[in-house]
Amino acid sequence: MPPHVLPPRLPRLVGRAIRFQWRLQLAVSNKRLVAGRGRGTPVHAAAFLNQRRVILDSALASRPSELRRIVVHELFHFVWRRLSNQQRWSWEALLHSERSPGELGWSAEWRKRRLTHYDRRRRTRRWREYIAESFCDTAAWLYARARRENTLGPRAAARRRRWFLQRIGSGPLAV
Repeated sequence: MPPHVLPPRLPRLVGRAIRFQWRLQLAVSNKRLVAGRGRGTPVHAAAFLNQRRVILDSALASRPSELRRIVVHELFHFVWRRLSNQQRWSWEALLHSERSPGELGWSAEWRKRRLTHYDRRRRTRRWREYIAESFCDTAAWLYARARRENTLGPRAAARRRRWFLQRIGSGPLAV
C-alpha cells in the first residue's frame, strides 16, 4: 500500500505484513466475495484476517479520500482482532450505553438497524459483528477524517473519540 494512502494521524501499526490486492467490481453474492461479474451487493473491500489480505475495489484508486477511509477501516479489522478482551468489552459497554441512533459509517449503521433487543441482551453473532464494524467505522471516522457517512449524534461521537484516545492512543497497535 503506498504510504500516501495512510493518514498521517494513524497510530503506528506493528505486525506481520498485510497484502493489499485490487479487483474490479467487488460484490458479495451468496456470502462470497465475487469480482467483475456485475451481480451481488457491491462492496468497497474485504479483509481476510487469517490470510492477512485485503481486497479493494479498483474503482477506489481514483478516489483518494474514499480509499483512505476504506483502508483504515479494513486495517482496524486486524487491530480489533488483536485487542484484549478487556478492550473489546470496554468498547461493547460504550455501545451498550449509547442511546443515539445513527453511526459513523454505513457498514455499522445497516447492522445497527437490524439489531433487536434480543441480539444486544444475548450478545448474538449479529451484535458481535455490529460492534466490530462500529469499531472499524469509528477508526475510519477518527483517523481518515471520514465525515460523509456520519449520522451519529455529536455527544456519542465525542464519547467514542475519547474512548479511542484513552484506550488506543497513538500506538503502536498490533495488527
